[in-house]
Amino acid sequence: MKKRILLTSFDIWLKDQQSNSSDDLLLQVTKVNLIPHDLSFLRLLPVDVQLATTQVIEQINAIQPDYIICCGQAASRTKLSVEAVASRGESILQTEVDLEKLVAGAAAIEISHDCGKFVCESLYYSVLDYLSQNQLRARCIFVHVPVLNQENLMGILADFVLIINKLALSSSC
Repeated sequence: MKKRILLTSFDIWLKDQQSNSSDDLLLQVTKVNLIPHDLSFLRLLPVDVQLATTQVIEQINAIQPDYIICCGQAASRTKLSVEAVASRGESILQTEVDLEKLVAGAAAIEISHDCGKFVCESLYYSVLDYLSQNQLRARCIFVHVPVLNQENLMGILADFVLIINKLALSSSC
């Protein structure tokens, strides 16, 4: 049975931005015909915590995914960053996915413990909290995506597809 995976990305938030690298990456994933999994895309989320969280939770309830991969842009980073934790005030939530196992074999993925203090961390925290509070089996990770260009696109795409495949094919991640 194919695993259902929900992938999310954000819209731009600055007037001078032409795109958001998280959405650019998901657009590239839609073009990869070799991914044999049940992928659902929720692209161009508004850069507003309440609106984004509501849309993601509605989609979780609608499709009941096995995994959720939330993505956001991290312009200051140079490789994919998989976030281990999200916090709200003093409360810290951690993903239940084994990130060490997930990133093994990747060319350039780092595990991060700093999801930032923007909408990314708030969405991640909200989704992790929702899954826990409602005792859902779905697991969630958050991936920060650097700005994509001709030099890094293929490597980042390959590492991201590796993440998707490992989640879809392994019951222990």
